Amino acid sequence: MAGGASRLSVARLQLTDFRSFERLRLELDPRPVVLSGPNGAGKTNILEALSFLVPGRGLRRARLIEAARRRPADDRNGGGAAASCWTVAARLMTSSGMVEIGTGRQAPSAAEKGERRVVRIDGRPVKSHAALAEILGAYWLTPLMDGLFVDGASARRRFIDRLAVGFDPAHGQRLGAYKLALRERSLLLRQGWRGSDPDWLAVLEHRMAANGIALAAARRETVHRLAAVLASGSGPFAGAGIEISGEVESWLDEQPALAAEERFRQVLAAARKRDAETGGAGSGPHRGDVKVRQPKSGEPAEFCSTGEQKALLLAIVLAGARMLAAERGAAPLLLLDEVAAHLDKTRREALFGEILAMDAQAWLTGTDAGLFAPLRGKAQFFAVEDAKVRPEG
Repeated sequence: MAGGASRLSVARLQLTDFRSFERLRLELDPRPVVLSGPNGAGKTNILEALSFLVPGRGLRRARLIEAARRRPADDRNGGGAAASCWTVAARLMTSSGMVEIGTGRQAPSAAEKGERRVVRIDGRPVKSHAALAEILGAYWLTPLMDGLFVDGASARRRFIDRLAVGFDPAHGQRLGAYKLALRERSLLLRQGWRGSDPDWLAVLEHRMAANGIALAAARRETVHRLAAVLASGSGPFAGAGIEISGEVESWLDEQPALAAEERFRQVLAAARKRDAETGGAGSGPHRGDVKVRQPKSGEPAEFCSTGEQKALLLAIVLAGARMLAAERGAAPLLLLDEVAAHLDKTRREALFGEILAMDAQAWLTGTDAGLFAPLRGKAQFFAVEDAKVRPEG
């Protein structure tokens, strides 16, 4: 990929009424992007906008209305009302040419309930934001993820799911279908498991089994591939151990997927009384977990220092990016919020080297532009202050 012939990059980014930005338009080349400025200037808001260009809820996992710009208080709006709509649009440079994508919040009509997100690709509306995964991959690391190894298992599952979607865009749809069937089954069981419609329960359990085993298989495959990449690398971001654990996941070590699917269906049917009493489902991929170990000592990540945990997270993200680059022929966007400040000089320089070697358009933020000095001449630098962005140099 030398020379950027197969790069995936943002050539233009436009925001309207998004977070702190009333209007923003950035013209870019394929090189990495450094955004520096004081805290609260709007740097993370730009990364969040980019994260909405792939399926999901963005790097802050915000509701759509929460991403809308709050207007200044005045006599007309009563003070600080949020804009009803916002948009994020980008012109992408891809291996097959330029692609225009956009997404945003559309104000619901009086008859609609909830929020509505719209997506357009080359000016045409598409039914689901899942279609974005076919065009663009993006992985991110933010300070909000610093507790990933000590938080609950659900955060680690989301982390692996985001990597898995890069290789299989349908993974997100299967995840949504599984969660919906799980919720509907739980609701039905809470109404009284003996009086519940057994035929409908069987349908829901069939859906859970089919989608659940597919989810477990995709997560398992993603983790196994990550483990191989991490083991084969060198330098400060190599060698970390990673494995997936869980009852359903272990079945796939013992039997084919179809047999595991039937086994899961039988387990769900036999557990209706227990699940009615406890809520949810006692078995399933929603109970799985991911474990990571420090490469030299073998220490579990949850017991490592903050700096070591940050390096382990970076190692996994970089391994995932290398895997996706090999799969698609171009590295994904890397959205790295305030990572340099937590790394020593050796790891910072190794990170910059990895980004340049992958030809990745990484977006890096920090309060001190000096931390990114090794990227001068190799990246494009912007200063951000009070939701205003200007090029440096």
